[in-house]
Amino acid sequence: MKGLADEPQYSIDLLDGGTLLHHVVDNHISEQTLAEKSAFFVADLGVVMRQHVRWRTYMPQIRPYHTVRCNSSPALIEVLAALGTGFMCTNKSELEMVLSHGVPSEDIIYSGGCKQLSHIKYAAKSSVDLLVCDNEEELRKIARCHPGAKLLLQVWTEASGRGVEMSMRLGCSLKDCRRLLESAKELEVQVVGVRFNISSCDNGQAYAHAISDARCVFDMGEDMGFNMNIVDIGDGISGSETQLKQINRAVMSVVDLYFPPSTGVSVVAEPGGYLVAPAFTLAVNVLAKEVVARDLQDHHRDVPSADEEPEFQYYINEGVYGSFSCKLTDAVIPAPSVHRNTAPDEPVFSSSLWGPSGDDMDQVVEQCVLPELHTGDWLVFANAGGFGLGRPMAGGGADTPIPPVYYVISTRDWFEMQDTGVTQEINLNNFSLVPYFFKSCQPGAAVSVPA
Repeated sequence: MKGLADEPQYSIDLLDGGTLLHHVVDNHISEQTLAEKSAFFVADLGVVMRQHVRWRTYMPQIRPYHTVRCNSSPALIEVLAALGTGFMCTNKSELEMVLSHGVPSEDIIYSGGCKQLSHIKYAAKSSVDLLVCDNEEELRKIARCHPGAKLLLQVWTEASGRGVEMSMRLGCSLKDCRRLLESAKELEVQVVGVRFNISSCDNGQAYAHAISDARCVFDMGEDMGFNMNIVDIGDGISGSETQLKQINRAVMSVVDLYFPPSTGVSVVAEPGGYLVAPAFTLAVNVLAKEVVARDLQDHHRDVPSADEEPEFQYYINEGVYGSFSCKLTDAVIPAPSVHRNTAPDEPVFSSSLWGPSGDDMDQVVEQCVLPELHTGDWLVFANAGGFGLGRPMAGGGADTPIPPVYYVISTRDWFEMQDTGVTQEINLNNFSLVPYFFKSCQPGAAVSVPA
C-alpha cells in the first residue's frame, strides 16, 4: 500500500473487548450534542476485511471490483487496494483518487456510458486501458482520444432485466454487437471482453443466459481476430453467504461450459455495496418537523383533524444530494433507529424523512413508523456504506461539508484477520491505531499495530 505522505493520514480507534460499535456512535453523538450536531459516519474496517474474506471463500474464482461511486471514502479505498480489489471508476476524479492510492492502472476499469473527452485522455495518459463501451459514437471518441484502449462491450441481454423500458436499458443488443465489433476492427481499437448486468441474482438461469450471450460475442470477436479474455458479470450481487454460494455455482458451472480453463478467460464482478455497506453507520440529526394530514388528496388541509392520527415529516441534515445520493437511482433506504430510550408503550406514527434542501426530490425515506421526534433528536442508519458516501451531488450546495468518518476496528477482528493471513497483505503506512479507551486522555497517542 503506497502512502500519500510520510505521516499516517487515517486514525483508527482500536476497540477493546468490551467496547462495541454502538458505544462509539453514542460517544460521538454526545460530542456532537455539545457542538454543532453534524451528521457523521462510523466505519468498522474489520467488517470490510471480513466481507472480503467471505468473498474469497465463496467466490474464489471471481475477482471483485469496487464501484467507487458507491463509496469513495479514502481510507476504504486504501484498505480495499491493499486487499487486492479492483476498482470501477466513472469519471476523472474517481480515477485520480484510486491512482493516488497506488492502485496499478491495470486494476482499474473506466466505465460510464458517456465519457468526457478530457477524461478519456486522462485515462490514456494514466495507462488506464480497460474501458467500457456500448455504442459507436463512444467507440469513435475512444479511438480518437485513447487508441491503446482495451474495450469491454456493455451488452444488453434478456437476462439483464425483464420489464425495463428501452430508454433505460444500458448496453448494446446482441444483434448490434457484430456491427460494433466491425467498427472497432476498422478503427483498430482492441476489444478484450464483455460486461453485462443481471438485475436480480435469484435466478441462476439468468446468469446462464447472459454468459451464453457473452460466448456469442466472444465467438464473433475471435472470428475478427480479437483476443478476448474478460467476462464482467456486473453489479447485481449484494447478499448473504448463501447467495454468494448460489451465484458462484450458477456462474462458474456455465463459465466452465462456455469458457473452460484452457481459454484463459477471467471472470470479474462489481459487488456494489456488498463489501462496504455493512461496515458503515450514519448518524443524522433532526432539523425540523411538520405535522401533515394523512389524506394528502385533500389539498385544503395541511394538518390533521382532531380525530385523525397525525403523520409527521422530519427534515434531517443529510439528503439525497449528499450521503443518500443512491436514492436518486431508485435505491430504497431502510428506516433508521431512533437514538434515545423509548418506552415499550410509546405511540408510533407514520413518518417520512427529508433532506435539508427543501427540494421535492430530496426525500430520503418515503414512509416509516417512528415515535414522535423533536428537533435535535438523532437517527441512526445501519448498513450505510453503499448510500453514496463522499459523492455530494448538485443541489446540496457548494459549501455543504461531507460528513466526517470515524474509523474503528476491534482487537478481536484484528487478531482474527491476522489468523486468516489477510493483515499480512496490508502495509498500514497511512494508518495509526489508537486504543479507544485511551484516546480521550491522550488524543493522537498512536500505538504500534498489535502483533
